[in-house]
Amino acid sequence: MEILNCEGVKKIYGSGNECVTALDGINLSVLRGEFVAIVGASGSGKSTLLHILGTVDKPTEGKVIIDGTELSRLNPTQAAIFRRRKVGLVYQFYNLIPTLTVEKNILLPMALDKKRPDAEWFEKIVTSLGIKDKLDALPGQLSGGQQQRTAIARALLYRPALLLADEPTGNLDRKNSGEIMDMLKLSNRNLKQTILLITHDEKVAMKAERVITIEDGRIISDERRR
Repeated sequence: MEILNCEGVKKIYGSGNECVTALDGINLSVLRGEFVAIVGASGSGKSTLLHILGTVDKPTEGKVIIDGTELSRLNPTQAAIFRRRKVGLVYQFYNLIPTLTVEKNILLPMALDKKRPDAEWFEKIVTSLGIKDKLDALPGQLSGGQQQRTAIARALLYRPALLLADEPTGNLDRKNSGEIMDMLKLSNRNLKQTILLITHDEKVAMKAERVITIEDGRIISDERRR
């Protein structure tokens, strides 16, 4: 079942002689449960695509549909709610609140919605990510890898339709990078999470089951790996 569909997505910044085409007709389909990596050099358009999929930007042309919702039809408030509930975001620099415990950082999306989390799902996430014994710690007491696991747990809390990981290993050493990629693969396999990973590192991209390469705002290759 298709969870993401991009049709003719273009993004143009500026106008006239100063316009820059960041995305030039992106057509992309991702099935539920896939682990997809999008790789490209700086300036290739991959970050622009991530911002559009994360509802923080809109395409100039074309449409994006995530889990049956066309993103261009959302107003800013609706987009923020959709992003919180349907699109899990994991960034390079964790974005944890330093004064909140690990547990409170993970539960923050639902706290903002004044909702109670599914206790069984929460237990499964923190156990799978190996941070169950760190719930009372503050982010500053954790290693970089543990902080990123916390960020992944927070992103998974709502069981999002799509998990977007933006250079999730970019701020980690090789050992922790390997562990985070293993955690993402575990989330994909055991929690059935659909993942779209954005990276410039081809070695990281090779951990995914499907690798899409973007160059000059266009998809130049789309390969499935065993």
